[in-house]
Amino acid sequence: MKIFSNFDSGNIQVVSADSPANIQLSIPADNNTETAQWFHFRLESDSQELHQFTLLNLAKSAYPEGWQDYDVVASYDRNEWFRIPSEFDGDNLRFSVIPEASSMYFAYFAPYSYERHQDLLHEAQTHYACKLETLGATIDGNDISLLTIGEPAGGKKNIWVIGRQHPGETMAEWFIEGLLMRLLDETDTVGKALIDNAVIRVVPNMNPDGSIRGHLRHNAVGANLNREWQTPTLERSPEVFYVRERMLETGVDMFLDIHGDEAIPYNFVAGSEGIPSYDEDFAAMEAHFKQALLTITPEFQDEHGYPKSAPGTANLTVGSNWVAEQFKCLSYTVEMPFKDHNDQPDEIYGWSPDRSAALGSDMLAAIWATLPKL
Repeated sequence: MKIFSNFDSGNIQVVSADSPANIQLSIPADNNTETAQWFHFRLESDSQELHQFTLLNLAKSAYPEGWQDYDVVASYDRNEWFRIPSEFDGDNLRFSVIPEASSMYFAYFAPYSYERHQDLLHEAQTHYACKLETLGATIDGNDISLLTIGEPAGGKKNIWVIGRQHPGETMAEWFIEGLLMRLLDETDTVGKALIDNAVIRVVPNMNPDGSIRGHLRHNAVGANLNREWQTPTLERSPEVFYVRERMLETGVDMFLDIHGDEAIPYNFVAGSEGIPSYDEDFAAMEAHFKQALLTITPEFQDEHGYPKSAPGTANLTVGSNWVAEQFKCLSYTVEMPFKDHNDQPDEIYGWSPDRSAALGSDMLAAIWATLPKL
């Protein structure tokens, strides 16, 4: 029996694996941090034999509440990721499986590989209206990639969509894949109309270093990119630095920052009600966008989410807050669950890549519906 994590986004530490009946593992923290939550590993062992796993010391993980009612995801072919029933006792997560093949993958959520990321970028750039551009390099030397869809022109709105500031929130790039595939489908009238009336700039992966390293929330040196937006530096957060510089050049009329939430089993959005400039116009735009999304898909809801910030108390180091205040525009953090969307539960797959992509596709219609209000 062997356990591996020596691959893109792999992350696990073997504490004990002397017997299939007692495999004990722990989750290494992101580099230069104490944040431990993302895991991704491969089991190679005898098939048709019971294997019992324990993930240890999760009371000290980044989000202990994220393990309650959480089921591990697993795959044989790295395409279909299904759920394995798991039990959390407040400190340890236990799950059992009888593998159907000799090699099997396990992860916190379905991974989105750096290779698939490159495929997404280069498939997108084959569309006549899409341009692929490298804004700069990360600390590990990876590309900070921007897709620009639509020809800039007077009167067109500037829409920005970014994902994976927190690299372990892989549902964000699955979401963006769904959004891009609809936007670049020449038979889809919503996508065509948006390209005619707006310029959409998309950063599918803000944090390739953390993605490759198997981090949950941080880049190569331990920076939480979603706390770097007021004063990013090339030494600590070049990813935010380069994207922010381009935003200042183009302007922003609407901003969506795509994330995943460990604990809350719902899809929801977090607005900018705590920024100094928030007023009735902001509130009206937010309400219109949320109502459009509620009308379009039952995968969205507006009852469960984060507490709203009191006026003037917003953390302006957070991307969506900084953008809202800087550009006086509609700016949302979009959150999806690591567990399941409890309004539409799926006991086999839970929240999944396919559902993330479908929500990304549906989001385009909400953007279109909101465009006249921007």
